[in-house]
Amino acid sequence: MIRQYIDAAMNRAEYEILADDNSYYGEIPVCPGVYANANTLEKCRKELEETLEEWILFRVHRQLPLPEIDGIKLEVKKAQLA
Repeated sequence: MIRQYIDAAMNRAEYEILADDNSYYGEIPVCPGVYANANTLEKCRKELEETLEEWILFRVHRQLPLPEIDGIKLEVKKAQLA
Protein backbone atom coordinates (compact mmCIF):
# COMPACT_ATOMS: atom_id res chain seq x y z
CA MET A 1 0.00 0.00 0.00
CA ILE A 2 2.81 2.44 0.83
CA ARG A 3 4.55 1.76 -2.50
CA GLN A 4 1.29 2.46 -4.34
CA TYR A 5 0.91 5.70 -2.40
CA ILE A 6 4.45 6.80 -3.27
CA ASP A 7 3.94 5.91 -6.93
CA ALA A 8 0.65 7.84 -7.06
CA ALA A 9 2.27 10.88 -5.42
CA MET A 10 5.24 10.74 -7.80
CA ASN A 11 2.83 10.66 -10.74
CA ARG A 12 1.56 14.05 -9.54
CA ALA A 13 5.04 15.57 -9.43
CA GLU A 14 5.61 18.75 -11.39
CA TYR A 15 9.03 19.71 -12.76
CA GLU A 16 10.58 22.81 -14.24
CA ILE A 17 13.99 23.96 -15.37
CA LEU A 18 15.21 26.96 -13.40
CA ALA A 19 16.41 29.74 -15.67
CA ASP A 20 19.14 31.04 -13.36
CA ASP A 21 21.23 27.84 -13.28
CA ASN A 22 19.42 25.37 -15.60
CA SER A 23 18.86 22.97 -12.72
CA TYR A 24 15.68 20.96 -12.30
CA TYR A 25 13.13 21.76 -9.62
CA GLY A 26 10.40 19.29 -8.72
CA GLU A 27 7.54 19.36 -6.27
CA ILE A 28 4.44 17.40 -5.35
CA PRO A 29 1.76 20.04 -4.73
CA VAL A 30 -0.59 17.62 -2.94
CA CYS A 31 2.19 16.99 -0.37
CA PRO A 32 3.12 20.41 1.03
CA GLY A 33 6.85 20.85 1.56
CA VAL A 34 7.90 17.99 -0.70
CA TYR A 35 10.31 19.43 -3.25
CA ALA A 36 13.77 18.82 -4.69
CA ASN A 37 16.38 20.52 -6.83
CA ALA A 38 19.20 18.85 -8.80
CA ASN A 39 21.38 19.23 -11.88
CA THR A 40 19.58 16.50 -13.86
CA LEU A 41 15.96 15.44 -14.11
CA GLU A 42 16.79 11.91 -12.99
CA LYS A 43 18.60 13.15 -9.87
CA CYS A 44 15.73 15.52 -9.15
CA ARG A 45 13.21 12.65 -9.36
CA LYS A 46 15.33 10.51 -7.05
CA GLU A 47 15.73 13.30 -4.49
CA LEU A 48 12.02 14.09 -4.71
CA GLU A 49 11.10 10.48 -3.98
CA GLU A 50 13.51 10.37 -1.02
CA THR A 51 12.02 13.60 0.32
CA LEU A 52 8.52 12.16 -0.10
CA GLU A 53 9.48 9.03 1.86
CA GLU A 54 10.92 11.13 4.69
CA TRP A 55 7.81 13.35 4.65
CA ILE A 56 5.54 10.30 4.98
CA LEU A 57 7.61 8.87 7.86
CA PHE A 58 7.64 12.22 9.66
CA ARG A 59 3.86 12.58 9.34
CA VAL A 60 3.33 9.00 10.55
CA HIS A 61 5.68 9.58 13.50
CA ARG A 62 3.81 12.77 14.44
CA GLN A 63 0.43 11.12 13.81
CA LEU A 64 -0.42 13.77 11.21
CA PRO A 65 -2.90 13.05 8.43
CA LEU A 66 -1.70 12.18 4.95
CA PRO A 67 -3.63 13.42 1.90
CA GLU A 68 -5.61 10.90 -0.10
CA ILE A 69 -4.01 10.46 -3.53
CA ASP A 70 -5.83 8.77 -6.40
CA GLY A 71 -8.14 6.99 -3.98
CA ILE A 72 -5.26 5.74 -1.85
CA LYS A 73 -5.59 6.72 1.77
CA LEU A 74 -2.99 5.93 4.40
CA GLU A 75 -4.27 6.22 7.92
CA VAL A 76 -2.21 6.30 11.06
CA LYS A 77 -3.79 4.29 13.82
CA LYS A 78 -2.61 4.02 17.38
CA ALA A 79 -1.41 0.57 18.34
CA GLN A 80 -3.46 -1.12 20.98
CA LEU A 81 -1.39 -2.75 23.66
CA ALA A 82 -2.64 -6.08 24.95
